Amino acid sequence: MTVKVVMPQFEETMRSGKIISWLKKQGDKVDKGKPIVQVETQKLTAEIEAPENGVLAKILANEGDEIPVLQTIAIIATPEELPNVDSLSGELLSAAPATEEIEELRKPTRGVSDVLGKPSARVPISPLARKLAREHGIDLTKIKGSGLGGRITKEDVMREITRGIAAARLHPEVGQGKVILMSKMRKAIAQRMSSSAKTAPQVTVTTEVDMSEVVRLRESLLPELETEIGVRLSYTDMLVKVLAIALREHPIFNSRLDGDLIRLIEEINIGVAVEVEEGLVVPVVRDADKKTLAEVAKSTKQLVDGARDGKLSSSELTGSTFTISNLGSYGVDAFTPLINPPETAILGVGRIVDKPIACNGEVKIKPMTCLSLSFDHRVIDGALAAKFLQKIREILEAPSVLAR
Repeated sequence: MTVKVVMPQFEETMRSGKIISWLKKQGDKVDKGKPIVQVETQKLTAEIEAPENGVLAKILANEGDEIPVLQTIAIIATPEELPNVDSLSGELLSAAPATEEIEELRKPTRGVSDVLGKPSARVPISPLARKLAREHGIDLTKIKGSGLGGRITKEDVMREITRGIAAARLHPEVGQGKVILMSKMRKAIAQRMSSSAKTAPQVTVTTEVDMSEVVRLRESLLPELETEIGVRLSYTDMLVKVLAIALREHPIFNSRLDGDLIRLIEEINIGVAVEVEEGLVVPVVRDADKKTLAEVAKSTKQLVDGARDGKLSSSELTGSTFTISNLGSYGVDAFTPLINPPETAILGVGRIVDKPIACNGEVKIKPMTCLSLSFDHRVIDGALAAKFLQKIREILEAPSVLAR
């Protein structure tokens, strides 16, 4: 049976994927469930598996090509079908996708180029023009090709580059420094953060927390957990578990807005913002409320390492219901985090620093931290946010529940 291999939608915001390398050559035998091609998206590098046993009869996308979601990239056929694969694949490509296929992979994007100079198959372009467009960050959708059949030539791209240089000279206030082309990840972050700021009316409330008991508890648990799971317990691990407990008592913060409906989500999946070379990713600790502190620590360590190595799967980067962003290790005292759409709130965590605190008529030095809770005011009011933040503070200042 002849089947299509299509570009899946690994993430909610994914619109296309880049072919990194074919793991099988045209004509090779392939096994169902085994990877045949490696692709890159805005957030991850992933492998596409063969949907059926057979032969990789026809490869329709080259390495380096940017392919819209749901577009066919290869054809798999049985050995008996190989002699007629051209006619069979033609019928397959012309057939409308099944309803369940569309539902699973979401809607395909229109075949346009991105600013890296990767046009769709419908936009003819010379190899040199493509190389120049990539190097200079030229959006090929804005160029009308002057070559045969509308082909974009080197001269077309050079005109666009010259136009950009001239515009820069007309606006010297922009400066003449080095220009950095935004990566796919940086563009994705820009789009999501712009959408977050424009869509949700966000309010941030802050509070200071005495971390004395958390510091003591961590120090007492460190040797045991390192021996048990081989992982050094971090304050982020403890905060993930605290959030999971607080979210179970305040489910409105574990929700998302869907039109006129507020959907309370049963699973508590905590996203942990992690800095990587090109920006930021948010791997997800799933069912954090059902995990012990040791399990949370082990899961978080694996996710953070995977994120920095670029080896996380799509399931490890999607499905968060609440996010935590800890900038304490960078010496930040407090900041205003932006909500990670489509979530309803996010917790920002500053550094733990010794401060003089008035306590029962005395001044004592205590390890303090600042927590900043940003929330969607369409869903949550200030009083509710204050109660939720108060609950987090209560657990952190009496954290014995974490050791259970």
